[in-house]
Amino acid sequence: MLLFPMLLIALYSLMNAGNSIVPFQFTLENYVHFFTDPDFLLILWRSLWIAVKTTVLCLLLGYPIAYYIARSEEKKRNLLVLLITFPMWINMLVRTYAWIGILSGDGLFSMILGLFGIHNVELLYTETAVLLGMVYNFLPFMILQINTVLSKMDPSLLEASADLGASKAQTFWRVTFPLSMPGVVSGITLVFLPAVSSFFIPKLLGGGQYFLIGNVIENQFITVGEWNFGSAISMIMAVIMMLLMMLVRRSERRTSIKVEDAS
Repeated sequence: MLLFPMLLIALYSLMNAGNSIVPFQFTLENYVHFFTDPDFLLILWRSLWIAVKTTVLCLLLGYPIAYYIARSEEKKRNLLVLLITFPMWINMLVRTYAWIGILSGDGLFSMILGLFGIHNVELLYTETAVLLGMVYNFLPFMILQINTVLSKMDPSLLEASADLGASKAQTFWRVTFPLSMPGVVSGITLVFLPAVSSFFIPKLLGGGQYFLIGNVIENQFITVGEWNFGSAISMIMAVIMMLLMMLVRRSERRTSIKVEDAS
C-alpha cells in the first residue's frame, strides 16, 4: 500500500494522452521536456540552492542551541525542549502566515530597522523572506535531532579526553562533534527534504514571484491539469532526494569509521 502511490505517479509520468483508439501511450516526452527547458532547470537549481542554504543555516543555528540544551540541567533542558517544540503545535501554514505580518512594510522588522535609521527595506516577497520562513519552520527538526544524540553521549568520554590533556576545543572537534554526526545527518535529512520540495512557504512569503520546484508541481496538478508532466517532475525530485540521502549516509559511515579508528 505504501508503494502504490509512488508506482501510480511513476506510471503517470511515463504516459501521455493518446487518441480514441489508444487512450494512453507510453513515452519519455515528459522527462525530455523537463531537462530541455532552461526555465525548469533554473527553478530546479534555485530549489536545491535555497534548500542547501536553509539546511546550512539551520545547522549553524541549531547545533549551538542543541549543545547548550544538552549540557543544561534536566529541569532546564526539559523547559528548553518544550519552548522549542511549542511553536510546532501550531499549524505550519498559520505560522507562515504570521511572517507576512512580521515582514510587511509596517511590520515588526521594519519597526526595528527604523529604530536604527533604516527605512524602506522590502523584505516581504523576496528570497530573504522565503529563507527566513523556511529556517523558522525547519530549525526545530535540526535542534531536536542533535540534542537527542548529545543528551545520550557518555560524559566519561569527555572526562577521558580532558584527562589525556585535550583542550575543550580539541575535545569538541575530536570527540563531541564526530559522535553527534548521527544527529547531524538526521537533522540535515529532516530539513533538506521538506525544504527542497516546499511550496506554500515560497507561495506565501514569495508572493507568487519566487517559484520553486514544489510550486511547479502544484501548478501542474492543480492549475494546468498536466498530471503526467507533474508526475514526471515528482519522480525526478524523488530520485534526486534518494541520491542525496545515499551520499549523506555514506558520509556518515565514513565519519563513523574514522572515529572508530581514532579510538
